[in-house]
Amino acid sequence: RVRQPVSGDYRIAVLSLKGGVGKTTTTVGLGSTFASLRGDSVIAVDANPDFGTLAQRIPGGSASTVRDLLADAANIRRISDVRAHTAQAPSRLEVLASERDPAASEVFGEDDYRRIVDILQVFYDIVLTDCGTGIMHSVMRGVLDLAHTLVLVASPAVDAARSAAATLDWLQAHGYGDLVDRTVVVVSSARPGSANVDIDAITGHFLARCRAVQVLPFDEHLAEGGEIDLDRLRPATRTAFVELAAMVADDFPHASGRHAVR
Repeated sequence: RVRQPVSGDYRIAVLSLKGGVGKTTTTVGLGSTFASLRGDSVIAVDANPDFGTLAQRIPGGSASTVRDLLADAANIRRISDVRAHTAQAPSRLEVLASERDPAASEVFGEDDYRRIVDILQVFYDIVLTDCGTGIMHSVMRGVLDLAHTLVLVASPAVDAARSAAATLDWLQAHGYGDLVDRTVVVVSSARPGSANVDIDAITGHFLARCRAVQVLPFDEHLAEGGEIDLDRLRPATRTAFVELAAMVADDFPHASGRHAVR
């Protein structure tokens, strides 16, 4: 399922309205899983307007940002030109960092994001976007309009589940009902031990509204908040990411021919 062909490029927006629930961790884990198991090109873009940390979750890094790629757009002819602005993890996942200057990052909006996607969709088969927590920020309209699917991340806590449900309500009310139907919800356990909530109840609630739900177990390596190495994950966590990738990939055939640009 993970390795099935994708027609054109497939765009995944990873979203959460509540910080600290594992959104960036999920972006790197899912992207790394796709990149390590597939033979095509996979990239993750940091579209967080508030000093995103996506690039800090893989080894190495690049001095370039989304702003630098846009400035160099006229010179982009091949994938190596894009890779001059990205960092690559051992899994082969490439990462394009967000603007590091908080003042400048506010300038990165919907039109800029659309231009970034215009460049990347020529060279990459799977494009993940690590979104900020502000769904009303201008860049989010571009993200939602261009996404083939959403991965909505929540923690196994009542307030986080309510925030995730409110996100779905907002999307439904603003004309993104088709995207809600294709959403995969990730319940990410950031702390050890069992939470005082009914995971089965949370899973059932979201399954009634979305396409699939995947629970990511607590993992000490992910809890460190540093660079993510798939080989250091617990087997159960690694399996959960593979299952998540398979759930997302189940939509590949249905996305063929889908008009994702509004």
